[in-house]
Amino acid sequence: MEIQLKKGFLEYCVLASLIKKDSYGYQIIKDISQCIHISESTLYPILKRLEANQYVETYSVEHNGRLRKYFKITVQGNERIQEFLKSWNEVEKIYQFIKEESENEEK
Repeated sequence: MEIQLKKGFLEYCVLASLIKKDSYGYQIIKDISQCIHISESTLYPILKRLEANQYVETYSVEHNGRLRKYFKITVQGNERIQEFLKSWNEVEKIYQFIKEESENEEK
């Protein structure tokens, strides 16, 4: 998948991974990697941007003598996912157009 297209989906994947439970970096990577590859060097700037935009909040919990930073989705983060889901029909139309045009070209 093209990098720019992938980048657009990654933010939504990160937010979606936090809907059911708060999580930390390594676990987010593990969860998201089921559908799309993401590295630490990609994840942390996304988390920082999501926090700056108030889509996630952070807190720390001690784990094995160290502080682990957890991320929690906010109301604004949930709203962002809902907006994405509402706009999915438009994404599907774009996909169908590209698919149909490329199939027409092959004939």
